[in-house]
Amino acid sequence: MKDRILIRDLLLRAIIGVNPSERIGVQDVLINIELEVDLRSPGASDDIHDAVNYRTIAKHVVDLVEGSRFSLVEKLATEIASLCLQDRRVELARVRVEKPSALRFARSVGVEIERRRGEP
Repeated sequence: MKDRILIRDLLLRAIIGVNPSERIGVQDVLINIELEVDLRSPGASDDIHDAVNYRTIAKHVVDLVEGSRFSLVEKLATEIASLCLQDRRVELARVRVEKPSALRFARSVGVEIERRRGEP
């Protein structure tokens, strides 16, 4: 499948990190999401009920991230992918989570994961 929904550069704030100083206050996290979805039906019908509602997914991601207290960006990315796959029309979720302030002299550090429906 080549159809995709893209959510780019979602900038949120979360408590994330393993160092004590990272557990005190929120930090910026930059999130990019790519969802493989068959878009033929909504493309033909022009009906929101046939579409994966990316606004709803983004709202759930915001709620998850801003309420989280994970130590690792790997865990945060995994939870975001799991959330995206709750919509049965999403076949694959590719999630990139970056921490812009994680490493001195680097613009950001992050992870990118890919999870497919039905795979562990």
